[in-house]
Amino acid sequence: MLNQPYTLYAKIKKSIVEEIDSGKIKPDDKILSETKLAKTFNVSRMTANRALKELSEEGRIIRVQGVGSFVAKPKPEAALLEIKSIATEIAGWGGVHSSQILLLVKEKINLQIAQKMDLKANDNIFHSIVVHSDRGLPIQYSERFINPKVAPQYLDQDYKKITPSDYLLKVAPVQEAEHIIEAANCNAKIQKLLKINSEEPCLSLKRRTWSFDMIATYSIIVSPGSRYKLVGNFSPGHGFAMMN
Repeated sequence: MLNQPYTLYAKIKKSIVEEIDSGKIKPDDKILSETKLAKTFNVSRMTANRALKELSEEGRIIRVQGVGSFVAKPKPEAALLEIKSIATEIAGWGGVHSSQILLLVKEKINLQIAQKMDLKANDNIFHSIVVHSDRGLPIQYSERFINPKVAPQYLDQDYKKITPSDYLLKVAPVQEAEHIIEAANCNAKIQKLLKINSEEPCLSLKRRTWSFDMIATYSIIVSPGSRYKLVGNFSPGHGFAMMN
């Protein structure tokens, strides 16, 4: 009797995995809802929810709050230190890039960011926040602070046509970059923007770049762990070649 709940939700998981592995349902296909799974397998919604939750944690499906659950595509790989536009990355794995511009302003820099960029508190800074999506599914929250001296026309660009990375790489070639990567729990604001629940692990990349012998940008880039991964390669004499 004690094994019954495990047997029931495991049966649902096994059925869905078999359909995925056989190709009966393909990446991006929507799978049955909790209610329909509960009815099909004659179980409670709680049991169906547990099956879907574990499949999501294992990376087999993606759950979008208020929309449904979908078969996950093989998780795209992004090199860790090679600085490349997210639009280029998405195109590289066959996706379709779109973006939502949430903030694009000139403001006075606070002390914390000023220290990271070797500036003075209350100096002017450009600040942008963009959410990037692949076929409508958010995969990256990107917040940037830009030294106006390296990209004085940053605020004048149409970031529906060009990504901030593409523009900055064109006008302020990177001399040096520093990366800090960690697993993180997103705050409620970022969870909502990325359409993930509070239990979804995230990858956080904090990056500083140098151009024209000064710190050019400080970026905070957050991605859901189930939708994105970072990889790196090392070769003697060349160091690491990695991407965001």
